[in-house]
Amino acid sequence: MTFDLLRALHILSVIAWMAGLLYLPRLFVYHTEAIPGGELDTTLQVMERRLFRGIMNPAMIAVVCFGGALIWFDGTQRLGWDFLKTPWMITKLCGVVFVIWWHHVLGRARKRFAAGTNTHPEKYWRMTNELPFVAAIIIVIAATTKFG
Repeated sequence: MTFDLLRALHILSVIAWMAGLLYLPRLFVYHTEAIPGGELDTTLQVMERRLFRGIMNPAMIAVVCFGGALIWFDGTQRLGWDFLKTPWMITKLCGVVFVIWWHHVLGRARKRFAAGTNTHPEKYWRMTNELPFVAAIIIVIAATTKFG
């Protein structure tokens, strides 16, 4: 029961975090076309700040906490700690590290947009928009198949 609840909360947190990771770069695409100090610029800054601080940061923290609880539960109650050395878990954890890094890249970019110092063009944000989803595909395949 406890494991299933933790897993459900972890999945819900991942969904919220992924939504933000996919949406924020889309906002950046529109923001590249905004006139600094204009109405669109101001509106997008508010939207980006609220998305990042109000949804993405809490969701990331929840993902890490619930994921850590699941690892602890598996290590102490179900599988033993050796599962952390398996290829599927190493792959999953590498994917998580990448997504956390990307989250921080987006956070720094948000601050640059707010300061009016963005250096990346629209094409950059369009091209990188799908990176979290590619990572999610790898993570989900690793976790569900365990490469078996």
